[in-house]
Amino acid sequence: MLGFLSARQTGLEDPLRLRRAESTRRVLGLELNKDRDVERIHGGGINTLDIEPVEGRYMLSGGSDGVIVLYDLENSSKQSYYTCKAVCSIGRDHPDVHRYSVETVQWYPHDTGMFTSSSFDKTLKVWDTNTLQTADVFNFEETVYSHHMSPVSTKHCLVAVGTRGPKVQLCDLKSGSCSHILQGHRQEILAVSWSPRYDYILATASADSRVKLWDVRRASGCLITLDQHNGKKSQAVESANTAHNGKVNGLCFTSDGLHLLTVGTDNRMRLWNSSNGENTLVNYGKVCNNSKKGLKFTVSCGCSSEFVFVPYGSTIAVYTVYSGEQITMLKGHYKTVDCCVFQSNFQELYSGSRDCNILAWVPSLYEPVPDDDEVRLYTWNPVLAHGYQSATFSRLQQNHN
Repeated sequence: MLGFLSARQTGLEDPLRLRRAESTRRVLGLELNKDRDVERIHGGGINTLDIEPVEGRYMLSGGSDGVIVLYDLENSSKQSYYTCKAVCSIGRDHPDVHRYSVETVQWYPHDTGMFTSSSFDKTLKVWDTNTLQTADVFNFEETVYSHHMSPVSTKHCLVAVGTRGPKVQLCDLKSGSCSHILQGHRQEILAVSWSPRYDYILATASADSRVKLWDVRRASGCLITLDQHNGKKSQAVESANTAHNGKVNGLCFTSDGLHLLTVGTDNRMRLWNSSNGENTLVNYGKVCNNSKKGLKFTVSCGCSSEFVFVPYGSTIAVYTVYSGEQITMLKGHYKTVDCCVFQSNFQELYSGSRDCNILAWVPSLYEPVPDDDEVRLYTWNPVLAHGYQSATFSRLQQNHN
């Protein structure tokens, strides 16, 4: 570690190399933190979590009881053991509380003054964080499974909404109305996600086994319908293209937006090139998925080799995104895990389960090792080697010369 710091200080190495390598080490060391609790408020299962991207300090949770809770993740007590307290909540006695299960919560991407929630009560609600009052309510004819706001767009304020119907609704926060409808799916829309790279690119996943990529500025339909066979077995008609052999109930872009991950009830996860829709054919093995609604999984950010965290029964499976290797299984919940969210500032993970608990997974502590042992310590694991190897060997070569 001291060698990396010295190389960075003298300009021999890219400063980002050390940061990525250390982020990778921390993710590989994730474990259940026995010294950190998250205050238990929900009386039902936890369906959705979201951490605001501005400070990475406040987390929203939505439960099957219709309750929404806002947590402060910062350790203000400075004690080794602490509880992440609920700052406020929208409980059953709140006049604007959702009547049924909350399926998705999301912070407004640009500040913490607003957040959104959607529910089985057929509504999407926009909340003022300071007053905990609804600023706007969008009503739908069908149950709402998922919604998402673009994390990068400064040109539009569209919220994509997936419902039990086959049409994707686009709600405009500026006008307060549903401005667009995207047609092409045949069954309910279980997951939606905007690209973190392009303002107008949207991915949608449906129970019809299809995943579609849209440019919402176009009126001529979707850009691409993803095909698991890359056209080899479905050349006859585009409508035959399927991404999975079951319902597709989860999707997530990688942090750079260049790839898209999807999960389906066929117990498979697939990685797609988001620019041309090609199935990269990465084999993750069996990814158990019995969820009848949307499955909320997440990816890391800022690591040498990125990781994906997928609810897997009562555990969370951790895979390397581009090789498909399963790194570990995070065990701690007593019932099915339905959601997880990654905190990229400190490489922490939070998960929500039907056991009504939110668990915090943090990097394990480690003892510093001498520089001479760096090669031996880190090259045993190819994932760590990717982050550390080139810098370490270049430094050793310079010392030798």
